[in-house]
Amino acid sequence: MRLRLRRRPRHRRHVVILLENLPLGRDTRVRRECQALIEAGYAVSVICPRDKGAVGHEVDGVRVHAYRPPPSGSTASAFVWEFLYSWGATAVLLVRTALVDPFDVVQACNPPDTYFALALPAKLTGKPFVFDHHDLSPELYVARFGRCGLVWRVLRLLERATFLTADHVIATNDTFRGVALTRGGKEDGDITVVRNGPLLEEVYPRPPRRELKMSRRFLCCWVGVMGSVDDGVDIALHAVHNIVHNLRREDCHFAFIGDGEAFDDMRALAVQLRVDQFVTFTGWLTREDVFEYLSTADVALQPDPKSERTDASTASKTMEYMAFGLPVVAFDVDETRRSAGQAAVYATDNDPKKLSELVVQLLDDRQRRSAMGMIGRQRVETELAWDHQRVKYVEVFDRLFDGAQ
Repeated sequence: MRLRLRRRPRHRRHVVILLENLPLGRDTRVRRECQALIEAGYAVSVICPRDKGAVGHEVDGVRVHAYRPPPSGSTASAFVWEFLYSWGATAVLLVRTALVDPFDVVQACNPPDTYFALALPAKLTGKPFVFDHHDLSPELYVARFGRCGLVWRVLRLLERATFLTADHVIATNDTFRGVALTRGGKEDGDITVVRNGPLLEEVYPRPPRRELKMSRRFLCCWVGVMGSVDDGVDIALHAVHNIVHNLRREDCHFAFIGDGEAFDDMRALAVQLRVDQFVTFTGWLTREDVFEYLSTADVALQPDPKSERTDASTASKTMEYMAFGLPVVAFDVDETRRSAGQAAVYATDNDPKKLSELVVQLLDDRQRRSAMGMIGRQRVETELAWDHQRVKYVEVFDRLFDGAQ
């Protein structure tokens, strides 16, 4: 194979980002990180799963090296196979990138916590390794399979090895920062918190589309990936059942925006619960279409059930809901409360009945919805927006390269 080296100005540093759990087009955080780096003068490549049959290409200045995604599965063996397959595919593309378009720093996004081994050869040649900590892999495994064991212990070791290998850790919230300090053994100066906030220039109200309410007075929206863990779509559907069949409210429509491995199961559950006439499953939508839904909605749903993992995790959809001035109905999850504060109301005990009662209370109180929406929008504008977070993100790389000079 003939390799053709790409030429770039010597001062333009090249960052290669490793991403496993989503294609680049579906990972809002990583897309924004790429654009922040490019605007700061860096060159960026991303190695990730292929999206809808696409091949390697360049998008908005980012060179994308994509591999065919592994088949999804719900068993522990499928979980392990996904990690091994993705690691091997990423390794091949990383070597090819090193030969064709040499890079200066590796950033790995988890899960999985296996990419530290791919960064080790680069570290031996003086290239820094940045760990962008997206999720708690051991807790994710327990949430999926409900037990610990050998795989869980291996995941804890891999997590520890990733922290020890990283020159710098980017944490999505203060809870993850605490994990890096305790389980990871990192020093405080080696950790930067970069939250998942929306970009202000994108999150402005669009003209409402009344047809999205399906001839009903109100619209409630959920946005996300329908996986098998912690998204709470099944709980939300039971809440819809209580609203429609027990509370006798037929004036609200519910939109579930996104897809995922549980998409078909959730559609079947809606039929089983006899709420399919009150629910729209949109599948995956463009960002603009999502924003039109959020501009039309009256209430936003975040039914992530409270667990050890969700207590530590920040859902990016929370900030998007708040950016559009939507009051949020959620369970009493620690990081959700830290992000949303008084812009949300919180149900307890992971109980769909309690969730549904809060939804109805907000539907019947327009003044409260408006006040909560204003609180949320202000928090996004002054603190949580990516406009504030991107500065801290780029500074990580500036400091790494300044220290190497």
